[in-house]
Amino acid sequence: MDFGVFNLLQHRDRATSPHQVIAEALEHTRLAEELDYSRVWYAEHHFSNYSLCPSPMILCTQAAAITSRIRVGSAVLILPLHEPARVIAEIALVDALSGGRLDVGVGSGYQHYEFERLGADISQNKVVFNEMLDMIELGLRQAHFSYKGEFFEQLQTAINVRPVQTPRPPIWLAGADPNSHRRCARDGYIPFISGGIDGPDRIQRMRQQIEECYVAEGKDPATAPIGVLRFVCISDQQSIIDRYVDGARYQKRIAMALRHRREVMVDDYMVDETPFPDEPDIDQIAQNVVVGNAEAVAERLCQEIEMYGPRHMSLYFAVGDLPSSAVINSMEQFATKVVPMIETHFGKPIGDICDVPLPVPSPGMGDQAAAE
Repeated sequence: MDFGVFNLLQHRDRATSPHQVIAEALEHTRLAEELDYSRVWYAEHHFSNYSLCPSPMILCTQAAAITSRIRVGSAVLILPLHEPARVIAEIALVDALSGGRLDVGVGSGYQHYEFERLGADISQNKVVFNEMLDMIELGLRQAHFSYKGEFFEQLQTAINVRPVQTPRPPIWLAGADPNSHRRCARDGYIPFISGGIDGPDRIQRMRQQIEECYVAEGKDPATAPIGVLRFVCISDQQSIIDRYVDGARYQKRIAMALRHRREVMVDDYMVDETPFPDEPDIDQIAQNVVVGNAEAVAERLCQEIEMYGPRHMSLYFAVGDLPSSAVINSMEQFATKVVPMIETHFGKPIGDICDVPLPVPSPGMGDQAAAE
């Protein structure tokens, strides 16, 4: 298995400028490579402080430019908010610019607020999502392609800059939809699930659903390469832990407001924070997410790895208004203290734990493969 770093670029504190939030995310990206994390991920959202990243592809390009080894990825591209042929061409271009280091995380979207402002129909997001996946497969694998579906019709088209990875960059499907999990089994995509502010039981249930979908598609469920997003904070200071947990609750509150059309904008793009129905108390959230000193976090993650067997864990260090210095300390302690303790517990290197291989394509033969 391996560990990566998730970047939402949330803007909670008005005293911190949007430019500073972006600069800190890029600083964390450089550090992630120095500390040997495997991947960095960037979200896509629009028009609110939930995330300041409207284009993961742009941030992936910048991340690739300031690093040399770490893989860069979208978590996720909201496909129904894009024009298919353009996003296919951009995926291929970013893969080329990164030297074949791109991971393409995709999702169907859930925030009415951004769909409405981009003229997209959220009631059709699942159908549009799957048609766009069809087109991405055709556009990245073939020298030229055409398509006719319910929502899209593409004339014969060639993507002129081919991806470096063959037959295409890895595709990760986010969310809890069993239809997406069945598609992962059929098409070799990677299921990408989130624990949110819930405990590991939720992830285990999702793992069971994924395995059932693999069985339904005639695939061995043991071969499912699960990716998991997890809230993680490492600190010896209780005040930092408390601020992190409050930040995790803050994210969930504004996400729920945007999901259920209860958002109230304060002045411009800042979503007003209000509790959501059946919200767990702050102590319960602290128990659900992975927080504490290095020893406590290592013990908890060993339990979770044994529980649901992730192939990749994307760690969400920067939440709410947590200071960048605390994020950096958490990243450093994870790499230098937690990882060695996990390896000692399992008696093997991280890469050999949960050793279901991720489908990482080979670099350097994109044009040849497309022509064949």
